[in-house]
Amino acid sequence: MGLTHINQEGRARMVDVSAKSDTERVARAVAKVYMESSTLELIERGGIKKGDVLAVAQVAGIMAAKKTADLIPMCHNLNLTSVDISFKPYSGERYLNIEAQVKTTGKTGVEMEALTAVSVAALTVYDMCKAVDRWMRIEGIALLEKSGGKSGHQIRRETSMEGKVLAVCISGQKGEKKKDVGQARLIEGHGIEGDAHSGNWHRQISLLSLDSVDRMRGRGIDINYGDFAENLTVEGIKVWELPIGTRIMVGPEAELEVTQIGKECHEGCAIRKQVGDCVMPREGIFTRVIKGGIVNNGDSIRALESS
Repeated sequence: MGLTHINQEGRARMVDVSAKSDTERVARAVAKVYMESSTLELIERGGIKKGDVLAVAQVAGIMAAKKTADLIPMCHNLNLTSVDISFKPYSGERYLNIEAQVKTTGKTGVEMEALTAVSVAALTVYDMCKAVDRWMRIEGIALLEKSGGKSGHQIRRETSMEGKVLAVCISGQKGEKKKDVGQARLIEGHGIEGDAHSGNWHRQISLLSLDSVDRMRGRGIDINYGDFAENLTVEGIKVWELPIGTRIMVGPEAELEVTQIGKECHEGCAIRKQVGDCVMPREGIFTRVIKGGIVNNGDSIRALESS
């Protein structure tokens, strides 16, 4: 593929997109800010003297997305319809994860706007916190997902990961802890046979990654699979990175579709009361069963890359 930003004289140019059709364009990007654990704790409890770090960084990221064409010479000036910046602190790995989702309806995509948003949000975090942690570093700036236009919906390859099922958990009644039963039948349009949360709705089966469980174990609590009310505990795949609509193959037959990422925690669970945090509301995902089948502990799990 040739570079389209070069004219016949070999000089840079802004690409002419006037012949393209207007479609909804969406892009999602990520950046990570690594820091000392004490700095991350100060951010979370509002202890940075300059003010609310995440609130300021969020506004900075939104403003940067809108000003991308002023910063990157060959970018088109776009009328953005939505910019959303989100933050997730990871205490165990000592970093703040920053994601941006940008939307427009137009002739060209918003990948640069999403990347600019997370970059400036990350720089703002550094600026707000450098007095207490001068050696913070910004890494992992990357496009995660884009949709719209001729190339359609594409997901970064690292997001399409493979792993295995560590536990298949069910509970007979809502409000009870789920127990690992080792094997279960997934029923199309219903959920896991015998599980209280199955039914004709969008949250038929919940999934949680071992990464999330291990972070909570690192805070000194004894946790078993199913204690977060997840149906499937998996390893090798960061389920919270999978966009809504992603299809997931579980074992040789079953297929799920992601319908929701995280959930509102209406009442403080036992884990939250013990350590002041719970990962399920922000890192657990919910799915519906597209195709049924038997699932066992040790089965493979694979997120399918969107075409």
